[in-house]
Amino acid sequence: MIKLGNIFFKYRSYIPVPFVIIVFIFMEPVLTSIIAGFLVALSGELIRIWSVSFAGSETRTTSGVGGTYLVTQGPYSVIRNPLYAGNILIYTGIGIMSMALFPWLQIFGFIFFTFQYLCIIAAEEEFLQGKFKETFTQYKNSVSRFLPRINKLPESIKSNLELNFKTGIKSERRSLQAFLITSSVIVIYYLITLFAKK
Repeated sequence: MIKLGNIFFKYRSYIPVPFVIIVFIFMEPVLTSIIAGFLVALSGELIRIWSVSFAGSETRTTSGVGGTYLVTQGPYSVIRNPLYAGNILIYTGIGIMSMALFPWLQIFGFIFFTFQYLCIIAAEEEFLQGKFKETFTQYKNSVSRFLPRINKLPESIKSNLELNFKTGIKSERRSLQAFLITSSVIVIYYLITLFAKK
C-alpha cells in the first residue's frame, strides 16, 4: 500500500484527468444537480484554501512524500488530511454537477479517490512518523484521518504557523482554475442544451 501510495503521490495531479474526460463525454446536467454539486465541490475547494493557507506551497511538490513541518492548526486540528478530504468533495461535487452516468460514476469516483488518498496517506504517515516521532504519535491519537473530531490538542504538538490566505490562494491557483473551468464547462453545456430545446 505504501509503494502504491508513492506512485499515486507522484502522479496525483494527472490521475483525475480520465474522470474529468468521462464527465465531459457523458454529462447530462440539470439545474438541481448543478447547484447541489457546485456546493459540494465549493466546500471542498474552500477546505483546500484554508488548508494550504497554513501548509503553504509544500503541498505542491511531486518529487516525493515529505514535509518540513507537522501542521496541526486550522483544519488539521479537526482531521489529519483536509486537503485530500477537500479533493474527494471536489471530485464528487463535479460528478454530481454533471450527472454523468449517475449514480455509478459518482460512486466509483468516491471509492477510487478515497482508496488513492488512503494509499498516499499510508506513505506520508510512514515519513511523518519517522521524522516527528512521538509528536506525530500524539497527533495521530488526537486527530483522525478523515472523520472530524473536535478535541483540544495538547499544547506540546501545536504548530506555530501563521494563517496566510494570500499565500494559500497563490498556492491553490491551479486547483482553483481547474475547478472553475470544469464547473463552467458543465454550466455552459447545460445552458446550450436548455436553449436548444426552446
